[in-house]
Amino acid sequence: MKILFVVSEVEDLAKTGGLADVAKSLPIALKALGHDVRIVKPYYKQLADKFKLPNLTNEQQLQAGDKDYRFNIKRLELETVPVYCVDYPDYFHRAGLYSDGYEAFGDNAERFAFFSKAALHTAQAVDFQPDVVHCNDWHTALCPYFIKRDQSGFFAQTRTLLTIHNGAYQGVHRFADISFLRPHGELAAQIDSQGNLNFLKTGIQFADKINAVSPNYAKELLTPLGSHSLYHEFQQRAEDVSGILNGCDYQQWDPATDKHIPANYTGESLSGKGLCKQALQKEVGLPDKPGVPLIGMLCRLTEQKGFGYLLPVLNQLLQHNVQVLVIGTGDPVISDVLQFNAAQFPDKLVFRNDFSTRMAHLLEAGSDFFLMPSLFEPCGLNQMYSLAYGTIPIVRAVGGLRDTVLDLQTLPEQATGFIFEAPDSSALLNCVRRAMLFYHEYPEHFIQMQKRAMRQKFTWYDAALNYQALYQHCQSLGR
Repeated sequence: MKILFVVSEVEDLAKTGGLADVAKSLPIALKALGHDVRIVKPYYKQLADKFKLPNLTNEQQLQAGDKDYRFNIKRLELETVPVYCVDYPDYFHRAGLYSDGYEAFGDNAERFAFFSKAALHTAQAVDFQPDVVHCNDWHTALCPYFIKRDQSGFFAQTRTLLTIHNGAYQGVHRFADISFLRPHGELAAQIDSQGNLNFLKTGIQFADKINAVSPNYAKELLTPLGSHSLYHEFQQRAEDVSGILNGCDYQQWDPATDKHIPANYTGESLSGKGLCKQALQKEVGLPDKPGVPLIGMLCRLTEQKGFGYLLPVLNQLLQHNVQVLVIGTGDPVISDVLQFNAAQFPDKLVFRNDFSTRMAHLLEAGSDFFLMPSLFEPCGLNQMYSLAYGTIPIVRAVGGLRDTVLDLQTLPEQATGFIFEAPDSSALLNCVRRAMLFYHEYPEHFIQMQKRAMRQKFTWYDAALNYQALYQHCQSLGR
């Protein structure tokens, strides 16, 4: 099949989160299955500065109302997968991808409405007629609409798939402010009573198929509580909604070969993990205390990650014989509370308001537990990394966390972690206490759980096979 993968960010090229990991690994896995996959993404400033790519074609032109958009197309290779970059400096030659740090760019709607149309125009310019256009999140959710309304005939046999990586981000903007879309009067039916156009909602309506990045998250999207206020829209398309679990890049996340950690180890020999713990403690300033569990947490500082019910019981948690390391950036209010508690318990809690790849790997290797108490989690990757490193996940039973972690209480012989259900402080604290009790009272069983966790595999090959089947289903529609 010919697959056009339209996305706003790609690992190794431009990244802010897990979307970029998928946008690299999935196309590569699909290419390995024999498909002709091409990626289209914006030509951000960081790409332009790094690669200084020549133009692939003559200058391209898009007409939107009375405005004439002129842009160029760049091309590079990502492990044999062609990547076409839409070069429009006014929109994409900025310091950030979506924001200037903490505030989103005011013209994001205009930028990504243009990009969605320009991505399809790029396929025509390079004469790549896709069987499936695979769109990702709100930034590219207008592609299905543009394809349905295309008058050129180029996309007559093209079907569309919209993948929802995080339904909380929907791209809600005042329609009157999006000059690029003014000629598209038929979008008036999508405008709400406040005059806003919801990009993700529009994509849900016009895409041929919709999928989420884990089976459980797909189920949650079909519920009033888990739909991010799009329950009606998802229910209307319920037969077309499915879930495919993301894979894990085990080339980057393998403790046996990881170059970011001081000692490599395997499930057969865990001695290197203890050395990693000592190195981690030394680096962040925690005392080396044998027999004291170290709980790591690495994430964006947002309500989504469960801080709303973690912070109220953090003081109670730190009364125990435990060490906690939190690394991440984001909400300054959350940051302030973590810094305050770290000052109160300097030998038990360390907070690092930053991020680096090396520290992410060292935290995974050196921690005994990885805490991921998310309010919602479409798929999650850190729990997969944790399993691979024998770092036992403590998670809430949502989204992909439920799909990847097996709880000791319900499946004692297969357990790979600890799970709690309710999004509240007491449930979280009880679950952490249950994990620490197991660590202290059953050390041999804890080691067996670590080894069992390290045998778990969530591969991009399996994910690509599932996407292949979904693409084939898309192709069969309307034929």
